[in-house]
Amino acid sequence: MTEPSSRAARSDPTGSGPAANAPGAALLLAIDVSNTQTVLGLYEGPVLRHHWRLQTDAGRTADEYGILVRNLLAGVSTPPIRGIAVASSVPSMTQLLETLCRSYIGRAPLFVGPGVRTGMPILVDKPQEVGADRIANAIAAYGRTRSTTIVVDFSTATTFDYISDKGEYVGSAIAPGMGIASDALFERAAKLYRVELVKPKHVIGRNTVHAIQSGLIYGYVSLVDGLVARIQKENRVEARVIATGGFAPLLAPESESIEQVDEFLTLDGLRLIYERNE
Repeated sequence: MTEPSSRAARSDPTGSGPAANAPGAALLLAIDVSNTQTVLGLYEGPVLRHHWRLQTDAGRTADEYGILVRNLLAGVSTPPIRGIAVASSVPSMTQLLETLCRSYIGRAPLFVGPGVRTGMPILVDKPQEVGADRIANAIAAYGRTRSTTIVVDFSTATTFDYISDKGEYVGSAIAPGMGIASDALFERAAKLYRVELVKPKHVIGRNTVHAIQSGLIYGYVSLVDGLVARIQKENRVEARVIATGGFAPLLAPESESIEQVDEFLTLDGLRLIYERNE
């Protein structure tokens, strides 16, 4: 962590104080808004210096979020913020984020969407329907592999995004997320109940808790490996596979296809997109 060179650098994370003119000091704030969580990251160049996770709540006001985010920024030793990049899967949060960024950080945010330069051709029927977070994931992943890549994102939904060896976003597959599946099982089956989502010792459980854990954990691992295999077979390729999202650390170690996990892949993609539009 870089220590502040002055009191102004510590107390003015928005960049309106004397430290704002320090060459090479300014940071980028990346914000990834999903249906369940909002992840924020501060980048100094390509390095993620700080990160936070908040619950996504469209019922909060811009002032409530603004005060919270400003307090988070004030709680770390940061140079001024030079820009903000946002990927949002929640349309009702867009105006809130716009107000938050302008009023409490003093910067207009760059929302990833139509008209924003990404450097990646989107080869689907309706490019505007592809989520900004998935585009960010694809850009970050391809930037590392420079080859055919599949990104598996274990978020509210489990998504599979396929990028060609030329760096083209070709298409995707979408399945319900493991959290949704777990909730549905609890809500629709009268005799079943919520369990902790941890790996059981055996595939065949000898009690209800272990049986549900096996079905969810190993079931989703098989879903991932099966779909990855089908994508590769259909396209006659051997793809690199990178996972991200909240359940990735739990499921990836059991997968035969996932080779790398990066919980901040979306934030890194936002950083790259911002640099391409700067």
